[in-house]
Amino acid sequence: MELDARAAQLRAALGSLALRVDHIGSTSVPGLAAKDVVDLQVIVARLAALDPIVRAFDAAGYELRDQGHDHIPAGWAGAADAWAKLFFLPREGRRAHVHVRAAGSPNERYALLFRDYLRSDEAARARWATVKAELAAATTTRDEYAERKDPLTDTLMVDAEAWAASTGWKPA
Repeated sequence: MELDARAAQLRAALGSLALRVDHIGSTSVPGLAAKDVVDLQVIVARLAALDPIVRAFDAAGYELRDQGHDHIPAGWAGAADAWAKLFFLPREGRRAHVHVRAAGSPNERYALLFRDYLRSDEAARARWATVKAELAAATTTRDEYAERKDPLTDTLMVDAEAWAASTGWKPA
């Protein structure tokens, strides 16, 4: 299923539960090497309304794989619950990772800022591509890759935050 069709399917299945659906992650950045897995971010008003969310995803052909939280960047002073998310995978078809986050959460902003910064800055995109390639070559499992990538992403996000401040960037 193509990206636009997948997003439209989720919007239709979730109805008013989905405040927005965004393409995020490496595949959302033109020219950035990425594995063949699309990352989508679905924003809902509250994650606490779990049953209707899970039912809607189930009807769309997705299963809940994790109910936890995202990596919390070093220096975060707030509650860990602010980084809560649900993680869904399609039961069939092209692999996709669907991250469901609450509106206004720091992880909603983090994913969008990561994408928009790399889309806007060719040098940063090239540096990140090099980091990802070196990391992929130095790790043997997906978990190890993710564990080692998180602090490197936090470093990238320092520059992204400076870019956001200098440009007045805000999530759309």
